[in-house]
Amino acid sequence: MKHYSGILLDTSIFVNPDAYVKWGDKPYNSLCAFIKQSVTRNMSLITPPSIWEEIGHFIDLAALPRDLSGYVRRKYPKKYEIPVPGLFLYELVEEMRIRINKGLRIAEKYAAKADVKEKPYEDLKKLLRNEYRTAMREGILDSRQDVDILLLAREMSLPIATADEGLKNWAHRLGLEYLDLDDLRAFLFE
Repeated sequence: MKHYSGILLDTSIFVNPDAYVKWGDKPYNSLCAFIKQSVTRNMSLITPPSIWEEIGHFIDLAALPRDLSGYVRRKYPKKYEIPVPGLFLYELVEEMRIRINKGLRIAEKYAAKADVKEKPYEDLKKLLRNEYRTAMREGILDSRQDVDILLLAREMSLPIATADEGLKNWAHRLGLEYLDLDDLRAFLFE
C-alpha cells in the first residue's frame, strides 16, 4: 500500500451514504473518525474552502472539536496561475453539449407523455426531474467545488479522496490521482 503524506478531501466521502459508512455511522461521526485516523497516520488533510463550506451544509462544523477542525487545512487553488490543457476545455464543452441534447430529448419525452395524460402531472414531474438530473449531472463536473479540487490537485500534486464519479472521471482525464474508497479505508483504518 502506498503511503500518502497528504490528501485532498471531497464532500462526497462524508455525505454520500455509500461512502461515509466506511468511516462512521453518520456524516458527523464519519468526519471525526476520518480526521482522527489521519492524525494517527500523520497525514495532512487539505480541502478548498468551497468544499469545507459545502461539507458544512451537511455537518455542523461548529460542533467539531477545535483540534479536529483545525487539522483540516483549507487552501484556495491558484486559479489564475494553474495551466489547464486546452483539450480539457474542449472535452468539457463537448460533454456539456451532449448532455444538453440528452436533457432536451428527455424533456420532449415527458412533454409527449403529459399530452396523453398517462400519469398525474406531479408523478410525471418527479420522473422527469430524476431522469433529467441523472442525464445532466452524473459523471460530470457539476460544481465550482469540483473545479476547485481538480485545480488544487493539479497545483499540489496530491490525490483526491472522493466518491464522486464525475470527479474521478475528470481527474483521470487530467492525469490526476484519486483514491478509491476501499484503498483509502485500508490505508487509514486497517
